[in-house]
Formats: sequence, C-alpha cells, structure tokens
Amino acid sequence: MTVDKKNALRAGALAAGTTLMMLLMSSPALALARDDGDDPGKGLSVIETLSLYVLTPLALFAIIAGLVLALDKSKDREPKTKAAAKAKV
Repeated sequence: MTVDKKNALRAGALAAGTTLMMLLMSSPALALARDDGDDPGKGLSVIETLSLYVLTPLALFAIIAGLVLALDKSKDREPKTKAAAKAKV
C-alpha cells in the first residue's frame, strides 16, 4: 500500500472510532428522565415531520435556485470549457 492509502485508512479508522465512542458515550436512557421545568409538547405526526424536515427545505432550495436563475444578469450562458471554446473557433 502506498503512503496515501495508509493515511486514508488511518484517518477513516480514527473517524469511525471517534464516531463510535461518541455514540456509546451518549446514553439515550438519560433522555427519559425529565428535568425540572421540562414541559414537552405533543409529538409531530409523520406528515408534519416530513413537511417540516423534507418538503420545506426542498421548497426553499427551489425558490432560491429559481430566483438566482431568473435574476442572472450574465450575457454569456454557454459553458466556459475548452471544448466549447474550440467549437466556436
């Protein structure tokens, strides 16, 4: 193996080990114990969860992308690649 592969494997092992340790150290059982002043509301339905965490970000992305494309002031819309430049000549 080359040095790059060894470094990549070492970095991957370190990241995986760190993630595993963080998962093992965070105890989900502690989430069941209520703290003083804790007043959780009612849970979200599946539709509410999907709309909040999936549909809303996708809609915002589409709106922002549409505004960027609609308000683009550049005149040259062709890709600036070497192949496109050769085709013009």
